[in-house]
Amino acid sequence: MRKNSIKNTRVNAEVQRELSNILRGGIKDPRVALMTSVVAVEVAPDLKTCKAYISVLGDEKAQQDTIKGLQSAEGYIRRELARSINLRNTPEIRFIMDQSIEYGVNISRKIDEVTGDSDSKTEV
Repeated sequence: MRKNSIKNTRVNAEVQRELSNILRGGIKDPRVALMTSVVAVEVAPDLKTCKAYISVLGDEKAQQDTIKGLQSAEGYIRRELARSINLRNTPEIRFIMDQSIEYGVNISRKIDEVTGDSDSKTEV
């Protein structure tokens, strides 16, 4: 796999920031959850495609509904992205659910359970 260039890293950061702003202020689709955040963005070096990793606070149904709502609003999101960022091509966005935050919370909870259980056993 190729290492990201400085330009590509800057484009990724800029697209992530603007995508977050668009999601926060412009999407009126009721399927998109309020607690939706853009975790990471990977723009291809040719600026034609983009993977946006999305995290949603909620259950499985809220996550699926949010992805469907974002996919249906992709045209609007691309248009707003083109207005705010001056790129040669406005990338086609593919939304991917990111489970890493939820996974981290579950692991942290399990660690707390294990350390809590061992403390109570040593006290007895």
